[in-house]
Amino acid sequence: MDFLNALVALLNFVVVPATAYGAQLALGALGVTLIYGILRFSNFAHGDTMAFGAMFAILITWWFQSMGVSLGPLPTALLALPFAIVITGAFLLATDRVVYRFYRAQKAKPVIFVIVSLGVMFIMNGLVRFIIGPNDQRFADGERFIISAREFKAMTGLREGLAIKTTQGITLVTAVIVVALLFWFLNRTRTGKSMRAYSDNEDLALLSGINPEKVVMVTWLIVAALATVAGTLYGLDKTFKPFVFLQLLLPIFAAAIVGGLGNPVGAIAGGFVVAFSEVTITYAWKKIANYILPEAIAPDGLAQLLTTDYKFAVSFAILVVVLLFKPTGLFAGKSV
Repeated sequence: MDFLNALVALLNFVVVPATAYGAQLALGALGVTLIYGILRFSNFAHGDTMAFGAMFAILITWWFQSMGVSLGPLPTALLALPFAIVITGAFLLATDRVVYRFYRAQKAKPVIFVIVSLGVMFIMNGLVRFIIGPNDQRFADGERFIISAREFKAMTGLREGLAIKTTQGITLVTAVIVVALLFWFLNRTRTGKSMRAYSDNEDLALLSGINPEKVVMVTWLIVAALATVAGTLYGLDKTFKPFVFLQLLLPIFAAAIVGGLGNPVGAIAGGFVVAFSEVTITYAWKKIANYILPEAIAPDGLAQLLTTDYKFAVSFAILVVVLLFKPTGLFAGKSV
């Protein structure tokens, strides 16, 4: 029974939260890798794009809630997502036309685009904090748990309980659907194939008659959808605070680079690598160790390598190691 209790504790405190967090990072990293692979620059405004999309999802959710509109046991934010995606997509297209298009016409170097994206990041961050405020915003409603720890204990008779939040389940289901649609679009549709061709060889794609402006427009729309979904899911699962999304930029870039920058499959794998690394290194293993180790050698302390305050330091360490020893990432993306 102690082994089963240890297994349940591992699932409850490590596997389930890391899987949900990994799905959120994977969606964010997909947006980063699409921009890098197709538009050829590292978009430092992506974290604030997530915040921007999530902000409108929250505002529309509050509006729906004020009118009594809901999805019953599911969060009302799911109803608000399509509207938030449209608004974010329109904003990114306007930003591209006003800002990035000029530098593309000048054939500016990628480092110039990176600096420009930093300016866009500060503007978006200021807009979000001005509109919705700098404090935590909670907008989750519906059922809180798919299964609670108390229900699990009653069913199994174990000392440890397994709790799966509704937001964690929604995160995984939504991530699977979004990733499946994205890969279907990139591999099966004419526009998706044009984007892949443009990414592989821009000059040859232009000679083949591919419209570069259409590729750019569709890329920004897809990035808007990915960022809004990722930001909203993260806000539902944890909390929404504008500055948190600026901090999330580090693990998102780490995920994209670990998997191979420019490689969508690598972005997904990198998201889960980073998430499980952060959770396992910052988790206090005392409870699990007490279940599986003899009492004589069971740890007295928390058996924690780093506190949760240092979870982003784990992402930074992973990023440094990958850049030093394998800059193309696990799935052989483009060298950073």
